[in-house]
This record gives sequence, C-alpha cells and structure tokens, in this order.
Amino acid sequence: MLKLSNYGGNPYLGVYCASNESISLLPSDAGQDLASNVEEALGVEPIKLTVSSSHIIGSLVAMNSHGIVVTNQVESAEVKRMEEHLPVLRLDDRLNAAGNNILVNDHGAVVNRNFKPKTIEALEDFFGFECLRLRVAGMDTVGSVCKVTNSGGICHPKTSDAEKASLQEALKVEFSPITLNYGSAMVGSCLIANSKGAMVGNNSTPIELGRLEDALRLY
Repeated sequence: MLKLSNYGGNPYLGVYCASNESISLLPSDAGQDLASNVEEALGVEPIKLTVSSSHIIGSLVAMNSHGIVVTNQVESAEVKRMEEHLPVLRLDDRLNAAGNNILVNDHGAVVNRNFKPKTIEALEDFFGFECLRLRVAGMDTVGSVCKVTNSGGICHPKTSDAEKASLQEALKVEFSPITLNYGSAMVGSCLIANSKGAMVGNNSTPIELGRLEDALRLY
C-alpha cells in the first residue's frame, strides 16, 4: 500500500521516521493520524520516541529486520526502548547520523565511503554481511539519496549506471532513479518504506508515485 502524509506539515518523512518489516520509529510528538497511516500502509507497529532528545529519527537511525544502528549520541533510556524490539548498535564514528550514511535491507548494506575501518567492521559484525562503501550521484550520504526495501530500491536521478549496478549487487534488488516531493532528488529523505508499503511526502506528484510503486514492487 502507498499513502501520502507529512510530519507536522513537513513532507520529508524519511528525515523524521524509520521503518523495517515489523516496526516504525516515529517522533514522540507525531500525531495519531501519522501513526495510523504508517500502521495501515506498512503493516507495522508504530513506536513513538526520541533519539538524542531529537525528532530527526530517520536521519539518526538505520535498521533492517535484525537490528538498529543509531548515533552514538543516543541516550541510554532511548536505547533501552529500542532494545525492547531489536538489538541496537551505537555508531562510534564522527559520521554518526546512521540514517544518512547507511543504506540497508535484509540482504546487504551500502555505507558512506568515509567511515572508519573499525566502523565498517562493527557494522559487518552486527548485520552479519559485508558492507559496500559507495558514493552515489556525487554524494557520500547514501541513506539520504537512496531508499531500499527487501523488494526494490530507488536512487538519486543522477546515479550512474555503474553506481546502480553496485547498489543492486550489494542489496540484491533492482534500483530505479526517480524523484519525489515534486522533484526532490534526495529520495531517501522523502519516505519510509518496507516490502509491504510506503509512506511518502504529500508533495509527490502522481507520476512520481507511479514510478515509486513500480520501483518498490508495491502492487
């Protein structure tokens, strides 16, 4: 299922929310309409919380079905809340906005090429598979310019053929270059998604939504 929404009038849902196959992490002040829409569209349990006392959860968290990676500035009580649902890894790197710098599904991960070697090692141990360092469309923040589920992926419209091939090999799904929110190339910031559905910013056009449905196999 595909639904349009926003967070407090802001259509960049991927900055504020994160999701996997079973849960969605939403800002603690998210309205009930947003929580209900997420539950319906993605078929998940919505969980309201903060990360580092902040509402930009999507930028600070990366997760798949097996675990949550979060900024090392997260508070202990926030980690405890997340650990009620999944194992948690604190990202010990200066590039600690996990959601911006990590693109992950249940098959693989693509990460900011500037991560420290010990960060890559920690991520690979945590997820249980290799992490590919990659730059996409001239940007190292792969989580903000791409979005992936276990069924499909989308990426910045200037993603090269070689970059797209690398994404597909690492994450084991097909990728499509598209825009969302009326022409935004930062597609990872525009939505949350899993293999069952997606919630996308309500500035997105019908043409963009159609391309998104095809890319993520939301039939």
